Amino acid sequence: MSSLALVALVVRDYDEAIAFYTDALGFDLVEDTDRGDGSRWVVVRPRAAAGEAGGPGLLLARAKDPAQESRVGTQTGGRVGFFLHTDDFARDHARMTAAGVRFLEEPRHEPYGSVAVFEDLYGNRWDLLQPTVRNG
Repeated sequence: MSSLALVALVVRDYDEAIAFYTDALGFDLVEDTDRGDGSRWVVVRPRAAAGEAGGPGLLLARAKDPAQESRVGTQTGGRVGFFLHTDDFARDHARMTAAGVRFLEEPRHEPYGSVAVFEDLYGNRWDLLQPTVRNG
């Protein structure tokens, strides 16, 4: 069996990225290990519901050269590239808005769920999504 464990996200600064993902998005800081060469192994993950195992996380990877720096915030070419599922869209939308998260649209209610696009601190686009529960 295989599973997706981490997705690397290129960031400008470890500490500002940690603050955004933990404070504004409510993620847990899973690991922050100094690698001894000026870099760190930093992993954040959306908070799991009580009794659930944590899902995939983000490896916050600080850009280390001009080519990587040019990709900060544009890793998906302006498309929504990340999808944050919630079990309570209204609650999380209100909390994130109060924390300063920039939503690019008003919430929409689609056949697949409630959704709104937001940007992280670097401009990467995300969907906040509460999927529609389908029976059978």
